[in-house]
Amino acid sequence: MSRPGARCAVERTPRFPHKAAMRPFPLLAFVLIPACAAVPPADRAVRPAPPPPPVTAAPPPAQRPVPSVITPLYRGDWRDWPVTRGDWVYRQDGRGSIALFGPPGGDAELTLRCDRLEARVYLSRRGAAPGNAPMTVRTSSTLRSIATQPTGGSPSYMAASLDPRDTLLDAIGFSRGRFVIEQATLPVLVIPVWAEILRVTEDCRK
Repeated sequence: MSRPGARCAVERTPRFPHKAAMRPFPLLAFVLIPACAAVPPADRAVRPAPPPPPVTAAPPPAQRPVPSVITPLYRGDWRDWPVTRGDWVYRQDGRGSIALFGPPGGDAELTLRCDRLEARVYLSRRGAAPGNAPMTVRTSSTLRSIATQPTGGSPSYMAASLDPRDTLLDAIGFSRGRFVIEQATLPVLVIPVWAEILRVTEDCRK
């Protein structure tokens, strides 16, 4: 039995006098009846499709903490303090000679310059100290504070001018293993003693 309102246009099969022609009709009627019943009524309301589920944004990835730079604690015997990272390099130029200490490929942390024209040796360290604070030099035989002036270049350096015969240069060159440079607001430098130090000193004493 078809549903109310269902429409089905079925062409009626004409009657035939012979019984043999009437056999296919029940099978054809059996196929058409379900097809007619499957047609939905025109007046039935079509349900709207359900709305898609809300999209939840993925939480942002957790940020890894940035490791902080650990500043060494300089306590106790200064001869046990960690040595500043770097190497010494010796060069000659038109002014005389210079020894530079610092990390490979970076700016020098400390320089020792022989200026033959001025007959002076300049000990310079990287950074700018407020009020031209004095530089303190520690060696295994000497502890001395010396006046400094900014060099005016970039990066900034604070330089101390020394006479080539100043015994402080010998104390630095012959210090046991290392010497220390300290200056207000600037990092402590623990510098290894290499032959380049006395080489520059001797260049200005000739």
